Amino acid sequence: MKKLIDDKGRVPSGILPEPVDTINYLDYDLRSVMDRPRSRLARRWRFNQFQFVSAMAPGWVFGMALVDLNLIGNGFFYLYDFESGTLLERSFLQPLAIGTHLEPHPEHGLARFRKGGVTLQIAPATGGRNVSVSAPGGIRIDLELREDRNPLRLVCPAGYNGWVFTRKTAGLRVEGEIRWDHRIWRCDSDTRGSIDWSCGFMRRETAWNWACIAGVLPDGRSFGLNLAAGVNETGMTENAVWFDGICSKLDVARFRFDRYRPDGVWQVSTTDGRVELNFVPAGVRKERLNAGILASNFRQYVGTFHGTIIDDSGKKVPVAGLRGLMEDHFARW
Repeated sequence: MKKLIDDKGRVPSGILPEPVDTINYLDYDLRSVMDRPRSRLARRWRFNQFQFVSAMAPGWVFGMALVDLNLIGNGFFYLYDFESGTLLERSFLQPLAIGTHLEPHPEHGLARFRKGGVTLQIAPATGGRNVSVSAPGGIRIDLELREDRNPLRLVCPAGYNGWVFTRKTAGLRVEGEIRWDHRIWRCDSDTRGSIDWSCGFMRRETAWNWACIAGVLPDGRSFGLNLAAGVNETGMTENAVWFDGICSKLDVARFRFDRYRPDGVWQVSTTDGRVELNFVPAGVRKERLNAGILASNFRQYVGTFHGTIIDDSGKKVPVAGLRGLMEDHFARW
């Protein structure tokens, strides 16, 4: 599929079996809730984009996001070290998204955030993505997420007249290293990663929970999991599992946790019975922004998953000690 929007300004809905070359969002027939056509300028300012990538190893988890909300740009990255229990993080904001550049090309687009001496970048590579960070304090990150061959591509309605496109993969092989001051973390054969590429005319206010795992199962298979509730589920979901890079769809996800006691055990399951997992948080990257028009209450937890998942052959597979992420997020944009 060369372009997402057709020549009549319409967007498809559901799972897309083919790659999308360009998100030509300015061609979308965006209207007000009273059916008044919106201007090209309105379409430009209402369109949001973000990308998130992660790398997960038995001893550490790395996450990085680039966000373009037009009125503001955001770039952050962090590393949680399970051995020391230390969370290292950096976060940056740019008014009017100055220095924030996300190309609307899901398969091969470049994403970059710059502020002062800081550069965060996600660049296309053969069969994957290159992730790099350069920042003061001796921070140098160079990772390659590989074998990104079978993503989940989904378009969902959002609110009365919007939509969200998302492209997700988890369980990807990762190579490279992270240098933070005098400390070094290197990827090994058990390191796996995830990619989340999302954009669209999103609901003005939304909230969601999200879970992600990327690792290696005891039987040696690469494993990835993406679960969400509260977003991208207007009659469909973005829930999926990857065994050795092969994507399979999952049913509705249910998250059970105490928002005000987040250090407790979380539970997540799917209504098809394939997923039954507990999550024990170890660290959290959180940020609160209340700027009137824009607001975000963001909490992304790093921790450990235990439980079971049923693979495509019907076999119940234990998930014991794999690292991953849980998120609780409210956004106004």
